[in-house]
Amino acid sequence: MMRIRGSVAIDLGTVNTLVWVAGRGIVLDEPSAIAIDSGTGAIVAIGSAADALAEKEPQDINVIHPLRDGVIADLDATAEMLHGFLRKAGSPGGPLRRHAVVCVPSGATWVERRSVAAALEARRRYSVQLIDEPVAAAAGAGFDLSAGAGGFVVDVGGGTTEVAAVAGWRVVRAQSLRMAGNAMDDAIVNAARSELGLILSSRAARQLKTTLGLTGGPEGWAETVGIDAARRTPRVERVSGEMVAAALEPVVATIARAVQEVLSDIPSGIAEDVVRGKIRLAGGGALLPGLPERVEAMAEIGVTVAEDPLRCVVRGAAALLEVSRNSGVPGVGG
Repeated sequence: MMRIRGSVAIDLGTVNTLVWVAGRGIVLDEPSAIAIDSGTGAIVAIGSAADALAEKEPQDINVIHPLRDGVIADLDATAEMLHGFLRKAGSPGGPLRRHAVVCVPSGATWVERRSVAAALEARRRYSVQLIDEPVAAAAGAGFDLSAGAGGFVVDVGGGTTEVAAVAGWRVVRAQSLRMAGNAMDDAIVNAARSELGLILSSRAARQLKTTLGLTGGPEGWAETVGIDAARRTPRVERVSGEMVAAALEPVVATIARAVQEVLSDIPSGIAEDVVRGKIRLAGGGALLPGLPERVEAMAEIGVTVAEDPLRCVVRGAAALLEVSRNSGVPGVGG
């Protein structure tokens, strides 16, 4: 029997990292960010405190978001950030080797997968098991993978969108797009600058995205604050829902096409499970106004947003830990 006490499940995301500890549940949900003093190399802050400094450019402070498109771009910064998160979460240290399940995009390369494991093993005594993110998302969205049932999940995170049919803790068919919430934010930033002459922060763009989405929101517009590109001074602007929807369209269209392509390739044996279980949306992107309706129109299959979609992946990884405790789940990763 696998030792589970002190074991952890980690959703190491481009935007946020979530940590689940056995016996305690989800104990940490913070931005994937670390702030470093550029003069001394000392860590100034991690998580929320570090992210609060991003784009504000404090002198001698370098704010790093060490993951890009769902995988590690800066191994040393990721290792330090994870170590700080686990310490903050109260995950026990000590001589005993514990188990950690960590989620990775289904399209991650072998090198990217090994870098994830290395980041965790660098400072903590963990035996690391990797799980494909869409499998974890499907389990967290309520599909009973242990019973061999199949399902279809669209997990729209910050750096990646995972579109997958899964069954029995395995991916059946999948596409991993390195295009998700961050790409949407960038599109809104670019549109605001080109159409309004307004320089927005990523945070301001994210607020417009979640308020207006594809539908324009309740008012059809939203107020934001940025920097006037010509005068270089702060400016309040009313942004239309039409501009935001148009900016989001290329990313949303790519996601919708991926759903259609994966659906067109699924085995006949999983078709009934997919139709009866509906397509389930997970990740922060699942909350984008208008996205469920857009996917449903493209797929011609019912679509539902998973309960607490931001935590689907870490909940699914935790479920794998519980299953592995007794029987093991072969072939998930490691």
